[in-house]
Amino acid sequence: MDKNDIYVVVPAYNEEGMIGNTLKKLKDEGYKNIIVVDDGSRDNTYNIAKEEGVIVCKHIINRGLGGALGTGLKCALEYNPKVIITFDADGQHDPKDIEKVAKPILDENYDVVIGSRLMDEKEVKNMPKIKRIGNWGLNFLTYLMGGHFITDSQSGLRAFSYNAAKIIMNQLKSNKYEVSSEFVVLIKRNNLKFKEIPIKTIYTDYSMARGTNVITGFKILLKLIIHRLV
Repeated sequence: MDKNDIYVVVPAYNEEGMIGNTLKKLKDEGYKNIIVVDDGSRDNTYNIAKEEGVIVCKHIINRGLGGALGTGLKCALEYNPKVIITFDADGQHDPKDIEKVAKPILDENYDVVIGSRLMDEKEVKNMPKIKRIGNWGLNFLTYLMGGHFITDSQSGLRAFSYNAAKIIMNQLKSNKYEVSSEFVVLIKRNNLKFKEIPIKTIYTDYSMARGTNVITGFKILLKLIIHRLV
């Protein structure tokens, strides 16, 4: 696998505590084409990312995860990559798993691959119960809103082919956390060839404090309904 064919998009908001370490691990694994989207951070995220020598896009205001991923996909498409990866900044993903999710696109002509934290029994047990329940609930809601029924709709580790990223980018509406569910809906709507791959998750107090919670889940539901009606 030629890692020069892969661009890694890292959305980041107030991630000065982890962004440097996350980028170092990606580079140690051989990934040089890294795009950080600083989503209006109020801390030192931007400067730390710049010091690592990666491409950094800066939002003046905080737009949300969907806005950051939209900017990252748009930027990555300018480089004509074969694969675009989305990768969380908080250290929960293992860079070694990038190859796993990229391989079906490069070798088997898949359009989109999502790394699932809930396909391996060991990983299921590692995920805190409250997050497991919330994730399953959002999986079901994503399905009801017109998406595939998959094991981990909220995973931040995804792989897109160039063409799939372009199709999705042109239709993406979400600015906040509901973007993860919207990706799944757009995959089905556009009949993109799709699969899930089991991945490892690294749980720390830091990563546990980030991401979705019950309140976020209700907001995601409301936004999905609005997008559906519109």
